[in-house]
Amino acid sequence: MTPSRRSFLLGTGATAAAAALVTPGSAAADNVAGAGRPDPEARRFTLAVIPDTQYMFDLDRGDSAPLKATLQYLVDHQRSENIVFVSHLGDLVENALQSEIDDISERFEVLDRRRVGYSVLAGNHDVPDSRTDDQRGRTPYLDRFGPQRFRRSPTFRGASPDGYNTFHVFRAAGRDWLVLALDWRMSARGFEWARSVFAKHPKLPVILTTHELAREGHDGVAQMSDYGRKLWDELIKDNDQVFLTLNGHFWPPARATLRNSAGNDVHVHITNYQDRYYGGGAMIRLYHFDLDRSTIDVRTLSPWLLGKKALNPLERKEIELTGPADRFSVPIDFERRFARFDPPVLPPAQPVRDVLVRGTVAYWRLGEGLKDLSGNGNDLVQTGTLTASDDHHRFAPSHRSLYFGKNGHLSTVDNAPLNAQTFERGYTIELFLKLPADFNHPWCGLFTKLAPGSAAGKTGDDPSEPIATLNVAGGGQLQWAVFPRNLPGISTNWGHEMDYETWWHIAVVNDGVHSTLYVDGSPLLRNPSTPARGISTAGDPWLVGAYAYDKVVEKSLHGWIGDMRIVNRPLDRSEFMRSKAARTAGTD
Repeated sequence: MTPSRRSFLLGTGATAAAAALVTPGSAAADNVAGAGRPDPEARRFTLAVIPDTQYMFDLDRGDSAPLKATLQYLVDHQRSENIVFVSHLGDLVENALQSEIDDISERFEVLDRRRVGYSVLAGNHDVPDSRTDDQRGRTPYLDRFGPQRFRRSPTFRGASPDGYNTFHVFRAAGRDWLVLALDWRMSARGFEWARSVFAKHPKLPVILTTHELAREGHDGVAQMSDYGRKLWDELIKDNDQVFLTLNGHFWPPARATLRNSAGNDVHVHITNYQDRYYGGGAMIRLYHFDLDRSTIDVRTLSPWLLGKKALNPLERKEIELTGPADRFSVPIDFERRFARFDPPVLPPAQPVRDVLVRGTVAYWRLGEGLKDLSGNGNDLVQTGTLTASDDHHRFAPSHRSLYFGKNGHLSTVDNAPLNAQTFERGYTIELFLKLPADFNHPWCGLFTKLAPGSAAGKTGDDPSEPIATLNVAGGGQLQWAVFPRNLPGISTNWGHEMDYETWWHIAVVNDGVHSTLYVDGSPLLRNPSTPARGISTAGDPWLVGAYAYDKVVEKSLHGWIGDMRIVNRPLDRSEFMRSKAARTAGTD
């Protein structure tokens, strides 16, 4: 980097601001909307988990008010927090008595009336003899919470012949998810039934719920109980669909990540608050799934206490728990995690004719050749070493790319019409880009004019800078710097740092007055308001995958470029060079 270029860059600044998000469950989210149905297509949704409520339903010593408040909260916030399903983890009551079961059964009617999808399962305190398994026969629990209860449920899909094991399917983020609600002690028949559910639904991700699976070990790390080890060995480890397990019974809460037979992670979580103030106060866990962020954000709170106007000293401490076992995030690349049993369907490559929108000046399918497929003669020539690759953005028109390993670049032929174009009425520059994990090669160019500004009569800023350059700064940050036709100096757009080992769609759109940078169809922040019309030219070539200073090629790209298109008008985002499947998947 020359001293003049360094001064120019320091003067423009290089820090981008992050967008603020409203977290589901926050006060801001609560004000968005009241009661209503959840959105089955939204890529952010919530699974609500209710652990052991037994002390609230204990002969004449309980109090059903906390659970009543919790269930009403879930109904009231079904839309604002996009609550798609509710799971109770067993030990609904303390003594398995008819009166206790009747009491809690009545509380759950609010979910039945609103047709909220939910599951329950029997814990050791819900059956008269905890030494029995799911072949125990009729009990007050089965009378009230057996399969007959869920005949109008929108999510109930079936039960084992004994009635103690059920499975449910809910719709969220545009796909189906399966919840297995298993008895606290399964028989051989129960295991056989559970395996049949997997066999009949081989492509659904599974959340397995049961009363006992893991217990707290050392330093908050969960470890399998004896029965949990049986579940793991006979049901979980060889069924890759299970990515999350939830159980109560033991306390304090803990979690662990285990590796299954396929080499994938299974997240094991213990949730139980019965030993806390007021029997846990019907404390709930909210699992906020965010598929765009590849994360599950977990919160623990008591709706009963949230709704009280006056709190005593102990209650004030229990409204929401924020320790590392109660409030945390779980990173999951959902698509990659589910790929073995439900591989994503990639859209087919698009015919060239479908990509040639009105005003297309040049279109290159890098990795397939250097010919301009628009038919306008803007062919490319190669300098140095480049490598064709099958790696590509899943929504790119073609399924190929070109790897630039710092030692080569492309340039338009000397007589290419593109070299002389000034784009007075606007332009769109698009490409697909991926940077490697070890990227440490800032200021390498993506699309750059060979000649400096001085060659086009420009005297402002640093006239040795190229007439136009789209390049990658440190941290994968984008920059579009151009000497426009109407200014003596440089107009600069700045992007933000982008993840490596990720394919991105990049676009620069100029409407004849202003330029805007886009990443994956999203407009970025730092776009200048000063009018910048057209692109100056000295009739010089464009470089693909390189940066030049004072007409000397200084740096080649370190990364991959896929399809690349230049259009002589501003494109609407709906016209961007992305397959129709991108819009179906909610990525635009």
